Amino acid sequence: MIRLIPAQMKTKTAMPTDSAEPIISVRGLGKSFGKVTALDGVDFDVPQGRIFGFLGPNGAGKTTTINILTGLMRPERGSVSIAGIDCAENAKAAQHLMGVVADQSNLYPELTGFENLCFCAALYGLSKKTRQDKARHLLNIFGLTDAADRKFSGYSKGMKRKLTIASAIIHQPKILFLDEPTTGIDVASARQIRQLILDLNRQGTTVFLTTHYIEEAQRLCERIAFIVNGKIAHIDRTENLLRSVHGRHIIELTLNSSTEDISDKLNDRFDELEVESLSRSRFRFTADKPVNIGPLIQFFESQGLEVGEARKARPTLEQVFVEITGIEAELMTREKEKAETQR
Repeated sequence: MIRLIPAQMKTKTAMPTDSAEPIISVRGLGKSFGKVTALDGVDFDVPQGRIFGFLGPNGAGKTTTINILTGLMRPERGSVSIAGIDCAENAKAAQHLMGVVADQSNLYPELTGFENLCFCAALYGLSKKTRQDKARHLLNIFGLTDAADRKFSGYSKGMKRKLTIASAIIHQPKILFLDEPTTGIDVASARQIRQLILDLNRQGTTVFLTTHYIEEAQRLCERIAFIVNGKIAHIDRTENLLRSVHGRHIIELTLNSSTEDISDKLNDRFDELEVESLSRSRFRFTADKPVNIGPLIQFFESQGLEVGEARKARPTLEQVFVEITGIEAELMTREKEKAETQR
């Protein structure tokens, strides 16, 4: 028996307009490494108080952009302004407004969680009492109080990521740069970190986020830029990006057993549909008009396969990304997961 499941409807609060002044302005940014062009005339603004997503595959220029914005690398051309500060003229002043969470933690493995936080706070000139009070407060917020006196080297991946974020916000920065904050950690920790990001943003922190997980960007970000081959392919509010695929009809079918790749057969039989093989037992069909599942079920039955579930799905940011960049979104996730296993 086939279960037909409607698309989930989620209530979303109205997002603010982009009338806010930009806290980050990037113009004509260019950077090369030998004969390889990493950034080629990159322009974008990040409105103050927003969560800004910066998405693209490996080698697109995401990390190079963050390194330039945070003062770790100098561009060959172009300009960067942080809260009105010209970063070429006064990089140190701009850096004091930032918190940075790199792809890999830069905390000290031989120090405890509490000691790491106090050390980071000292770098920003906080008094001894203030930094100790803030360290204890953040350890409590991040659920790390019981691990406060354990060496950082003994933390799990999720715990390390949370402490790294805590160290980046101990001086209450106006801007928080997050490079792949939930990659390689357990589901519960990833969920908690996403909630912490939202909480920080509600308190006024501007968040600049890179992630390989497009679903995560859709959940968190109010504005998103797609970067491919060192150029901005598209930039807009998330709701506008999703609106571009609204009106399309999507059905996902799940089989009761796995099968070999039959994508070519499906494309030949249903040339009016966009066919995606999500796995060996899941398929997505997209069209500009309602999809009739009857012929699809009959086709699978003719192949000796039984459809166990049919689900109406809503258009996603993943589809927008694929349409704009021509890059399969799953490739980004596989790239990052492969890099994680090689560390």
